[in-house]
Amino acid sequence: MTNKIAVGGEDFITLRKANSYYVDKTELLYELVEKTNNSVTLFTRPRRFGKTLTMSMMESFFSIFKKDSREVFNGLDVMNHPKFCDEYMNQYPVLFVSFKDVEGLSFESAFKMLRAMIADICKKFEGLPKNSEVNPADVEKFDKLQYETAGQEEIKNALKTLMRMMNAVYNKPVILLIDEYDVPLAKAHSNNYYREMLDLIRGIMSTSLKTNEYLKFAVVTGCLRIPKESIFTGVNNFASYSVINFKFSKYFGFTNDEVMKILEKFNLTDRADIIKLWYDGYKFGNVDVYCPWDVVSYVSDLLYDKSIEPSNYWENTSGNSAIKAFFDMPNIDVSDKFETLLNGETISETVTNSLTYDQVYSSERNLWSLLLMTGYLTVNHRVDNDKHPVELRIPNREIANIFQTAVVDHFNQNVDKTEINGLMNALWNGDTDTASEIISDLLWHTISYMDYHEDYYHAFLCGLFVGRGGYMVYSNKERGLGRPDIDLRDKKNRRVIIIEAKKSEREEDMPSDCDKAIKQIIDNQYAAKLDGYRQVLHYGIAFYKKSALVKKMQ
Repeated sequence: MTNKIAVGGEDFITLRKANSYYVDKTELLYELVEKTNNSVTLFTRPRRFGKTLTMSMMESFFSIFKKDSREVFNGLDVMNHPKFCDEYMNQYPVLFVSFKDVEGLSFESAFKMLRAMIADICKKFEGLPKNSEVNPADVEKFDKLQYETAGQEEIKNALKTLMRMMNAVYNKPVILLIDEYDVPLAKAHSNNYYREMLDLIRGIMSTSLKTNEYLKFAVVTGCLRIPKESIFTGVNNFASYSVINFKFSKYFGFTNDEVMKILEKFNLTDRADIIKLWYDGYKFGNVDVYCPWDVVSYVSDLLYDKSIEPSNYWENTSGNSAIKAFFDMPNIDVSDKFETLLNGETISETVTNSLTYDQVYSSERNLWSLLLMTGYLTVNHRVDNDKHPVELRIPNREIANIFQTAVVDHFNQNVDKTEINGLMNALWNGDTDTASEIISDLLWHTISYMDYHEDYYHAFLCGLFVGRGGYMVYSNKERGLGRPDIDLRDKKNRRVIIIEAKKSEREEDMPSDCDKAIKQIIDNQYAAKLDGYRQVLHYGIAFYKKSALVKKMQ
């Protein structure tokens, strides 16, 4: 019985042999082979939804090089199909390729990364060129690939070369698994060599997938579906399944039943509601799912400390450029739509299943599509096509926090410095009426939402003060018997402002909440050990929606 949970485990055999918890997705193997006639299957899902582990599971099942995988698949769903297992388990040569590390600041450096990746694959199959069944011309090509001397045309044909050699040795067609196929294109777009990389990736896909007599079938994963005419031109029996398609929708992400089994296993069912609030809410096709990376990460933390609060695990794996791109779009204003989403409501947008990275920021429709396909938004109702407008919403608390952070960051980068200077003068002079008015005005220019959290207001205030010349700003730094929200110091003029912020449930509660904030400053001795400063000011600030009230300790 397993008693471990692995964060970031992407190798199926390692996970199973380490006796780590595994959410059984092996029925996908049977459905993919027995219930489709796809020569090429593309699965697109957001990052951290189990794509790589699924591909590793496929390799472990099909690969003839694994000899006997029954031990690691023992007890899993696919073993309920004995005839299928006899026919396919460890019966085919498998070529598993991952493009996730192919990147660089220039095309030249990215090409070197790609060449090195293919060389590493060759080293795993170093016995192939020694087999007498292999064509000598392919042996020469293999050597160039292995020793990283191959040119672009040879790299374009690399996968087909390896598949032809495998077919010669094992006399069986090859199963090709390509993971994160679009990562090189995303990186290329960010660093301005998209056309060169597109030509290279298109060549690799074309030679390995189009009318390839050595191919049994292929499975490809990525975040976006690049249009077939751009990269999969001429590929027959090609099927693509994105977040809005019904088929295979339960195999990426954790269902509620799967999460509850995890929590029961580790005696954490008391955390079910908070996990659902933070990490559930995605709808893939007709299935509601949690983000697996978040669930596993939080469960792992809870096993260390049961009192720990949820965190934005998913956010820490990548930047939020997709959200920030909306603010840089000329001639569009999506503030009303962002406000609707942050209020927990839906917006209706036409989206597209197919996106090219060089066009993704060219229209508002493409940007909404990007947010949907990459996991920042989800559909509100089941949908299986992109021909009509769909209802979009923010899936959960974690993603709402990411939106909030992006909004606050954008506001802080574009705030009127004159207003900030006026606020600073008002605070140093004890002018609470002016300070209340300016903060309220600044809030008015941000995107509003009903489910305000105290940490939002805290971040908002910090953003007003951080980076202002001449000041040191400490946020939640331990002082006295606690951690004041903001400790603002003007060392040159030997003066300090200590602020404690409160979120009020009702507008009429704001004065008393200011008093509670000031009392907290006094009781926790936040002003202790500030020797040498001539002026120490204490402020309680209460927020209610877009209004602020500032009070000064007398």
